[in-house]
Amino acid sequence: MAMTFNVSEPGDIPSSATALGVPVFAGGRMPEGAGAEVDLKFLRACGFEGKLGQAQPLLGADGNAIIAVGLGKASDVDADALRRASAAFVRAAGQARRGAVTLTAAAARGLSPAVASQAVVEGLALASYRFSAYKSAPKADGKGSSLRSVTVVGGDHDGVRRGQVVAEATMRARDWVNEPPGAMSPSRLAEVVEEAAGQDGVTVEVWDEFRIAEERLGGLLGVAAGSAQPPRVIQVTYQPEGATRRVVLVGKGITFDSGGLSLKPADAMVTMKCDMGGAAAVLNAVLAISQLGAPVGVTALVCATENMPSGTATRPGDVLRARNGTTIEVENTDAEGRLVLADGLSLAVETKPAAIVDVATLTGAQRVALGSEVAALMSNNDRLAEQLDSAARRAGEPLWRLPLWSGYRSHIDSDVADIKNMGKKGEAGTIIAGLFLQQFVGTVPWAHLDIAAPAFVDADNGWMVKGATGWGVRTLVEFVQAFEVPR
Repeated sequence: MAMTFNVSEPGDIPSSATALGVPVFAGGRMPEGAGAEVDLKFLRACGFEGKLGQAQPLLGADGNAIIAVGLGKASDVDADALRRASAAFVRAAGQARRGAVTLTAAAARGLSPAVASQAVVEGLALASYRFSAYKSAPKADGKGSSLRSVTVVGGDHDGVRRGQVVAEATMRARDWVNEPPGAMSPSRLAEVVEEAAGQDGVTVEVWDEFRIAEERLGGLLGVAAGSAQPPRVIQVTYQPEGATRRVVLVGKGITFDSGGLSLKPADAMVTMKCDMGGAAAVLNAVLAISQLGAPVGVTALVCATENMPSGTATRPGDVLRARNGTTIEVENTDAEGRLVLADGLSLAVETKPAAIVDVATLTGAQRVALGSEVAALMSNNDRLAEQLDSAARRAGEPLWRLPLWSGYRSHIDSDVADIKNMGKKGEAGTIIAGLFLQQFVGTVPWAHLDIAAPAFVDADNGWMVKGATGWGVRTLVEFVQAFEVPR
């Protein structure tokens, strides 16, 4: 992680800090313990109103920067407000390399010091992220933060550590997705997972194309048929001693999606390295959970492949047989994610888990319905859905539940196979994809998160930065650590 974090007692602001972030509520009021007095009249003259996410740099008496950061109404300051305010501080800190923030002083009553500190660290770290591995001069474009260390004044040590672990996992997910697609092949993804999973308590299992064929993963093999890169199945497991509950997280792992023979337009292909966003999320969530601990066993399961056109590619009209025996007519090769998830979900069911959650950049219709700040949730179990919704709210990654409307099930009936991979054009695309996936989970409590838009954004916004966002890592960590077996 590029940024390091320290904790100090309330009021103990390190002299080395050249930028200090202080909280200001809507209307110009500052909380007790803000750490510095600012000229509120001057702030108002600058147009600063204390709105959430506003930031106004000021010159302190010692020549260092004091940055007034808006938190909105005092009664509304939750963990997500602290994340967004921390992100605003990072973007206003300019060339400062050492900073300090007193933002936890603004936490509303009922928000624990640990939760507040974690949120501040996540906002600071995630907003400072930039992918510069291929820049000859990373700072030449003037983007990104110069901050290298930040002291969380009045912070909670456990909360700061938790924030660091979760933010690091989220940024690692971003790195994997942001890699050029030619550099992040399915086999390379398996390698970086093994490299990252060095800690005790985590096991990694990788299946090559020969094992995949032996295991009859017809959906994965059908999508991989057009690519020169062989597919992989990647499983990462954390199994704490004595754990009797187990969850499987299934991630869509399309390392590049051209659309196959149903070729995408050129402009639509530019960001399609993001189609492994679900895989990156579930894999890194398990790695974070292994560091933080949880009384629940958890496995991340990813079917990874490219979706490419060639003379060997699956054709529209072909029929594939998934792991569980279901035959699938392929009407459109660009609806490939559900084909690989069919095998992943089938494998997950066979392990008899307490619950399955899949995470996937699955449908463009999700963006149309919910935009880039809210992911879609579908589930066959209300209690599981409630747990995920609660976890997502704590993480600041909101979900909106859509119905698995049984009346639409006939949309995927096929004349030549058990089901087909497309519904009616332009109608309920996100729900149809969920209904398709439901065919592979049986009676196991299951939820599907469609993160197509939030996984990859075109502009900085709060803790999200342009490019891969790592959406889902933090929600899954919150979910697994608080998991209760749904009935």
